[in-house]
Amino acid sequence: MGKSFTESLSSGKCMVIGEVAMGHDGSLGLAHSYIDAIARAGADAVKFQTHIADAEGTRSEPFRVPFSPQDATRRDYWIRTAFTEEQWKGLSLHAKEKGLFFLSSPFSDKAAALLRQAGVAAWKIPSGETGNIPLLEDLVADGLPILLSTGMSPMTEIDAAAWKVRKAGCPLVVMQCTSIYPCPPERVGLNMLAVFRERYSCCVGLSDHSGTIYPGLAAATMGIQVLEVHVTLSREMFGPDVCASVTTTELSQLVEGIRWIELMRGADVDKDTTAENLAPLRDIFTKSLVASRYIPAGTTLERSMLALKKPGNGIPASMIDRVIGRRIRVDLEEDDLIREGDLE
Repeated sequence: MGKSFTESLSSGKCMVIGEVAMGHDGSLGLAHSYIDAIARAGADAVKFQTHIADAEGTRSEPFRVPFSPQDATRRDYWIRTAFTEEQWKGLSLHAKEKGLFFLSSPFSDKAAALLRQAGVAAWKIPSGETGNIPLLEDLVADGLPILLSTGMSPMTEIDAAAWKVRKAGCPLVVMQCTSIYPCPPERVGLNMLAVFRERYSCCVGLSDHSGTIYPGLAAATMGIQVLEVHVTLSREMFGPDVCASVTTTELSQLVEGIRWIELMRGADVDKDTTAENLAPLRDIFTKSLVASRYIPAGTTLERSMLALKKPGNGIPASMIDRVIGRRIRVDLEEDDLIREGDLE
């Protein structure tokens, strides 16, 4: 696919990750459909979540929201929606064929081992695992870039995780995230982007749960390297993250907006040069000094004899004070341009 994930982080282009998470609801066909849709939208990467029930939680693990009447417990949900190693390999291969980086967040050491076999471009650490130092130590041993989500973490926990990544020599992206679904604008926390960039001297990103394109566009103006947004094929779909997701149509708009922002941020404008280049337009749209009525030769010009009208290829309107009080050498009809050579 060309550049590696690490090279893409330093390319000056914001990497846009379409987060499927569990939006596939256990349907392998739907998971593959997400890859196609996210690729068509112009994103750079697709991300899933990998849950292995017996390695992740106890039987008493609660649902975040009671969304699934077909699953008696959260554990049942993980079992019903799980993919096999071969299925994960197929998803990874499909993503690469579509020109996408393939990512999936591991929620256990077993999940990490499975994803190693499938092949991931980087490790995305979910918010609930940021303080899981044993898992982090396992992941950094691979040397892959680490995307560190911070949705539920205090600064001390983020510090400890970032230090582990730095010590291992892995490329680090610290992702501002607020674990509220959907996240309201006053809780997005764009201020943390500058804090993380200065504190850790690393790439920064936004993991957005607002369900809109606005935080991503705003963060792009601040020069983030990575944007992750939850994606749904339709807001009428089933699942706990639909309310915090953008549609694939909105994802396309978001990508287009970010590319516009990157071009605008990278292209400085000099107003004098612009004015010079737009001289033909200035002649059309700016105003010149013209006679407001018939003026016979020899008349000393007064303000009432002058009007300001288009086109702008005569004496500029801004020079009116230099013209008042001077004598005109020729007869002028109403709307005749006043030329410098016509003045004494």
